[in-house]
Amino acid sequence: MKIIKNLLAIVGLVSISGLFIFAVQSPVGKDIKPEQKIENGYNIYALKIPEDLNFADEPLPLSIPDVYERMDRELLVNTYWQSNALLMFKRAQKYFPVIEPILEKHGIPDDFKYLAVIESGLTNAVSPAGARGIWQIMPATGRENGLEVNDNVDERYHLEKSTEVACKYLLQSKRNLGSWTLAAAAYNAGNAGISRRLKEQGVNDYYDLLLGEETGRYMFRIVALKEIMTNPKTYGFNFEDNDLYANIPTFNVVIDKEVPDFTAFAQEYGINYKILKIHNPWLRETRLNNKSRKEYVIEIPEKGHYSNN
Repeated sequence: MKIIKNLLAIVGLVSISGLFIFAVQSPVGKDIKPEQKIENGYNIYALKIPEDLNFADEPLPLSIPDVYERMDRELLVNTYWQSNALLMFKRAQKYFPVIEPILEKHGIPDDFKYLAVIESGLTNAVSPAGARGIWQIMPATGRENGLEVNDNVDERYHLEKSTEVACKYLLQSKRNLGSWTLAAAAYNAGNAGISRRLKEQGVNDYYDLLLGEETGRYMFRIVALKEIMTNPKTYGFNFEDNDLYANIPTFNVVIDKEVPDFTAFAQEYGINYKILKIHNPWLRETRLNNKSRKEYVIEIPEKGHYSNN
């Protein structure tokens, strides 16, 4: 009898739990119309994929089943990874105004700013392979394109200069491969890598290629972030302008000599070393060697934006 009572208790608990879960997750309740959401609840919905998705005005062939499924995956992953997506909205307000005019100057579609989003999350990331900065530039690529890369100064962390290098690479890729979509994919897999796979597989389009996991997801991730960040309300993201990160105004100080102590240098301008490095992450050490008397431009935040200046 005791065993029967215990079994009945367990069955009852499971039944009640099931009703509770259904009530929370279901968008339809006794007094709620099908088109309404439950207020103050957390609900998971399948996403409708827009029919006109494109990258740089090059459409995605969503009629191909695997293309549809891969796009669906990235929209779901990036929509429901809410904390990460919100950080992208916040950082974009700070960095897109720097990136956008440089892309425009080089005639590169504005959509490429979302490539920077998936490369680094708009942070000065460091990859296991040695790529660094918002555009994730390798040391050799940086040096080949005029960046100074050493222990003292690493201009891969300089947003304007690294964006210029990324533009040069993308323009060359577009000339080599013929489409902006393939040029973007080549940013991940290299021009030679994409060219080789196109030839091996006898196709001329990214969406017809069989690729490894990372490059195979690459364009879909870019398009997903573009779609979500362009239409935040559609995907359930709610924020106001003052929730986003500010781009602190700065003025430039030109240096053409050695700086033996950046802590003292920062204090001359009413800031501390930490703030100096936030605005000049390409300065990698506490001093600037500069034996060649090269000109460097150091950004200093205007007064009133930090408590100690």
